[in-house]
Amino acid sequence: MNNQAAFGNKPSSAFVGASWAALLLGVAAFMVGLWNAGMQLNEKGYYFAVLVLGLYSAISLQKSVRDRLEGIPVTSIYYGISWVALLIAVGLLGVGLFNATLQLSEKGFYAMAFALALFGAIAVQKNTRDNLSGMNEPLERKREKSERPAPTLVSADGIKPETAQEVVANGR
Repeated sequence: MNNQAAFGNKPSSAFVGASWAALLLGVAAFMVGLWNAGMQLNEKGYYFAVLVLGLYSAISLQKSVRDRLEGIPVTSIYYGISWVALLIAVGLLGVGLFNATLQLSEKGFYAMAFALALFGAIAVQKNTRDNLSGMNEPLERKREKSERPAPTLVSADGIKPETAQEVVANGR
């Protein structure tokens, strides 16, 4: 297990802000581009659906990869579908832009806005998970309550019994 997976380091507020900015900027740029485009409504709907599919599949894939790294079971079918959905979204955008009657600069704009939105979605998902996990120590060191040692007591006379169970057993 690598250090990144073993230690749940919380992301800095700067990285969290940059991730949200990337997601919002990518989605907003893509949507403003669609709004102002001289396309038919069905073309705009196509590109919007591709954006939604791409965002969902990228988040789903990131979660699946992270779950596998942390030892959380993920079925191979779900993992594979996540990859296929992301590849389909990227492929549909590529085919749509290749065949679109747009200027090359417009095609590049949509491709870059799409890539920025996907990156932002993945980073926001990662940050959200890191912040919610609240892990401050290595995963290997976390134990269930039943595995934790009993508390040690110190009596008023300075004698230190080993555990609370020993105190109860000895009747002190």
